[in-house]
Amino acid sequence: MDAQKEALQRIISTLANKNDEIQNFIDTLNHTLKGVQSQISQCNNALENSEELLEFATRSLDIKEPEEFSKAARQIKDRVTMASAFRLSLKPKVSDNMTHLMVDFSQERQMLQTLKFLPVPKAPEIDPVECLVADNSVTVAWRMPEEDNKIDHFILEHRKTNFDGLPRVKDERCWEIIDNIKGTEYTLSGLKFDSKYMNFRVRACNKAVAGEYSDPVTLETKALNFNLDNSSSHLNLKVEDTCVEWDPTGGKGQESKIKGKENKGSVHVTSLKKHTRSGTPSPKRTSVGSRPPAVRGSRDRFTGESYTVLGDTAIESGQHYWEVKAQKDCKSYSVGVAYKTLGKFDQLGKTNTSWCIHVNNWLQNTFAAKHNNKVKALDVTVPEKIGVFCDFDGGQLSFYDANSKQLLYSFKTKFTQPLLPGFMVWCGGLSLSTGMQVPSAVRTLQKSENGMTGSASSLNNLVTQ
Repeated sequence: MDAQKEALQRIISTLANKNDEIQNFIDTLNHTLKGVQSQISQCNNALENSEELLEFATRSLDIKEPEEFSKAARQIKDRVTMASAFRLSLKPKVSDNMTHLMVDFSQERQMLQTLKFLPVPKAPEIDPVECLVADNSVTVAWRMPEEDNKIDHFILEHRKTNFDGLPRVKDERCWEIIDNIKGTEYTLSGLKFDSKYMNFRVRACNKAVAGEYSDPVTLETKALNFNLDNSSSHLNLKVEDTCVEWDPTGGKGQESKIKGKENKGSVHVTSLKKHTRSGTPSPKRTSVGSRPPAVRGSRDRFTGESYTVLGDTAIESGQHYWEVKAQKDCKSYSVGVAYKTLGKFDQLGKTNTSWCIHVNNWLQNTFAAKHNNKVKALDVTVPEKIGVFCDFDGGQLSFYDANSKQLLYSFKTKFTQPLLPGFMVWCGGLSLSTGMQVPSAVRTLQKSENGMTGSASSLNNLVTQ
C-alpha cells in the first residue's frame, strides 16, 4: 500500500506541476496571443478536468480500505493517462515574432529599387526685359535657371494691383491661374487695364510635382478708365457707367409752355435713378437746391437740345484711347472731347471748347467733323465702332475705325484746359470701352501722319451749322 501511495503521490505531484504549467501558459496566451481564442478555450477545459481529477486523487489518499483505495488508484491512473492536459500541444499557434503572418515583399522591393524618382523642379526666372505690354495684352517670358528636360508644363499666375514694386502678401485681389503652358512664354490678350499694375509669377511642373514659384514681377498696365457722369447728363439720357441711351420720357415736362423766351428750354432737375414721373416737381417749383450733387464738381445738368453726357475723369496730360459703339438704330450721335467749361445749352462741336465727329442717320445720312460751329464732311463709311485717340500734350484728337484702325479725321490744336470725353445721343444709344492702351497701329499712324489730317483752324472757313 505504501508503494501505491508513493506512486500516487508522484502522479499527484506531476499533475499539480502540469496544472501550474498550463496556468502559466494560459497567462502567456492571454498576454501575447489574445486573438487565439480557440486554443485558450481548449486549455481551460483541460485545466478544469485536471483540477477535478486532482481533487479526486487528494480525497483518495484518505481511503482506509485497501480494496477501495486500490480501485480509486486504478481509476486515477486511467484518467490521468486519458487526461486532455497531457494531449494538448503547449506551443502557441502564433509566435511572438509573427513570422507566419509576414508577407513576402521581395518582388515589390526589387521593383521599388529600380524606380528613379523625379527631383522637384527649380523655380523659373521671369525676365522683365523680355516681357511686353501692348494692345491690352501682356506677354510674360521666363527661363529655367538650368536645363531640365523633365519639365512637363508651367503654371502662370497673375493678378491686378494698384501698388508698385514687389507684390504685397495681402493684396486686394486673388491670383488667377493659367495651367498647362507648354512653352516658356505666354500672352494674355483682351485685357481691360483697370488697374495701374499687374503681378506675375510662374512655377514649373514635371509628371510628379510642381516646383517653387518664381520671384514675382510687376508690370505697368496703366490706361484711362472713366464712367459717364449722370449727375450732369441731359434728363433725356439714361446713363449707367459706360452706357448711355436716349430716353424720350426722361425730360417730359422739362419745358414749360407758360414760360417766356428767356426760360425756354428749362429743365426738371430730377434724378434718373428710380424716380417715378408722378413724383417729379413742376417747373415752377424746381430750384437749384433740388438738384443732386455732381460727382466731380458742381455743374448744371445739360438741357434744351444739348443731349450730352460727359466722362467723369479729366484728361490733363498724356496719350489716351477709348472706343465707342452705337446702337444700329441710333438716329444721331456725336463722339469727342470738351473742356469742363462747356455750357449746359452747348452742343458738342458747336463751340470753341469742344471737338467731335457727328453721325446723323435721320432724314439724310451725314458723317462730319465739328468744332466751333464749323463742319467738315467726311467721305468715309461710318464704322461699326469708333476709336478715339487724344494726345493732350501734342494737341491732337484723332478718330479711327476701331476694327481696321483706318484714320477717319484728326484735329490739331493746343489744349489749354483739362478735357473730358463727351458724347451726344438722340434716339439710340452708345456703349463705351475704356481701360484701353493706345493701339500699336494707332501709334504707328500717328508717327507717319502729316498733311492728311485736318485741323481746328481749317474749319473756320467752312459754312456755319
